[in-house]
Amino acid sequence: MKTNIGAVLTALALLSACVSGQKELGPDGRPLPTPYVIGPGDVSRVTYSMLDSINSVRAKGGLAPLTLNAQLTAAAATHSRDMAVQNRPWHFGSDGSSPILRVQRTGYPGKMLGENISETYENEIETLTAWMQVKSTRTVIVDPAAKDVGFAWYQEPSGKIWWTLVTGG
Repeated sequence: MKTNIGAVLTALALLSACVSGQKELGPDGRPLPTPYVIGPGDVSRVTYSMLDSINSVRAKGGLAPLTLNAQLTAAAATHSRDMAVQNRPWHFGSDGSSPILRVQRTGYPGKMLGENISETYENEIETLTAWMQVKSTRTVIVDPAAKDVGFAWYQEPSGKIWWTLVTGG
């Protein structure tokens, strides 16, 4: 009988932790990230949220707004998926392609200027904020020569998001 009461008390304690809003902890004792889920109906909202935020940042610096470009977005989407396949955030494709080559493959007529990447559970604004805090990624966003931008992501079933932003001019 004591075993059953102990099991019931343990189950109740676990349930109360879930109900109280406590997050599940990872092996390091820190709360596990809550995935930012992007559904099929969210694509335009997420894309234009990023574009509008980038252009707000650029406007505050006296820079011209960027125009969303389908070819740069295709290069970004290809790379986001490829980073997930490789399970690592880096600028080279699994086929050895560079950002410049990926942009050339899309037929983009301008020059590829920069690429920002991220592996995270954060939303697009948190990702942009993180990019703005690092000089090398901030430079891509506020490059005065940039005229066009492509932005895409791939979300794994686990919720992890692989973001890619490409600029051109």
